[in-house]
Amino acid sequence: MAKKKAAQTPVPHYPTVTKNGTTYFRTRLNDADGKRFDLYGKTEEELYQKVTEAQREIEDSKFRRLNPTVAEYSEKWLHMQSAHIRQSTLTGYARTINKYIVGPLGDMYLSDVTADDIKLAMVPVSKKSSGLYSMVNMLIKSIFYSAEYSNLIADNPAKKLNAKGGTPKKDKNVLSDEQAKLLLNTVRDLPPYVFVMIGLYAGLRREEILALKWDCVFLEGAAPYISVRRAWRSEHNRPVVSTELKTKAAKRDVPIPKCLADCLREEKEKAVSEYVIADSNGEPLADSQFRRIWNYIKIRSTKERTIYRYVNGQAIKKQFKPEPGQKCVNRDHITYCLDFDVTPHLLRHTYITNLIHAGVDPKTVQYLAGHENSKVTMDIYAKVKYNKPEQLSAVVNAALSPLRA
Repeated sequence: MAKKKAAQTPVPHYPTVTKNGTTYFRTRLNDADGKRFDLYGKTEEELYQKVTEAQREIEDSKFRRLNPTVAEYSEKWLHMQSAHIRQSTLTGYARTINKYIVGPLGDMYLSDVTADDIKLAMVPVSKKSSGLYSMVNMLIKSIFYSAEYSNLIADNPAKKLNAKGGTPKKDKNVLSDEQAKLLLNTVRDLPPYVFVMIGLYAGLRREEILALKWDCVFLEGAAPYISVRRAWRSEHNRPVVSTELKTKAAKRDVPIPKCLADCLREEKEKAVSEYVIADSNGEPLADSQFRRIWNYIKIRSTKERTIYRYVNGQAIKKQFKPEPGQKCVNRDHITYCLDFDVTPHLLRHTYITNLIHAGVDPKTVQYLAGHENSKVTMDIYAKVKYNKPEQLSAVVNAALSPLRA
């Protein structure tokens, strides 16, 4: 028995138009935004195929607009934020979203994400610092609250996400006077020396030091000082220097001690750039260039690190912890001597702590540090000034002396 052929949809009839002497069949459709557009075909069959494909794309576009994935909506949310937050903040948000939100949830439709999905995505984040946990928590809630407000989801799966989590931040250490001297002696005549001096003796943030120009360094007169007026940031490993500071309080004039003034005078005499710290072309440092400079410090640390030995062409990994005073095997000019961690921010924290130890009042410390929120200064002040028994004893005795018999 012969098989019946499947019924074919009849091809509709389309009107014709003539363009440049050639006759075409034509029809008009509305795209996903409601805008009219024309489709042409040399035959009705060809035009019908184009119409079918276009309608499928339009429907798909409408569906994706009403049902975006987490990755698609996160990108849209970031674009919406670009109108009112700093570029450096936006870059940080994008990096965090891509790693901790888009990574585990990006391919899911927003409407399919459940509270359990979000909790599972937060498990690896909970093992990170409390600061990172708070940021990821805030970003997830912001993205899903925005989607809920736009009627893309009926129920917000992030609304009950616990705001507290992650490992507590460790108290920041500071460099002792002996450690600061050892650090300076170690990097003297090396690329990071001027950066370390400014950090220790002016307390500038990394982005403020890398943006510092000589027109903001005032070395004449009895009270030399640095004016903080610019900030550095990195975009795709390209340096960007602008007058957009972290906060309004970051704009300040910082008096500098004689040792730093002398260092900067010496540096200025041989300077060929308008920047205090610059690359070989006189331009501000890229992020990778700064990391290479900071490596002069890291490589002299006695901190345990992973090294590779090559045996018969095969790389063998092993852990290695240098002893203080030990020479680097392949570079005799390098001695492992820094038995403490050093970060750019640690220099600034040491500066602030030294001001407090010297009896500088909190409001002055707040100004010199460029803290907009006095709570930040007071938290440091309280930890530094009242964390030793002898100091606590003196404070308690002074406070309670009127109660004595």
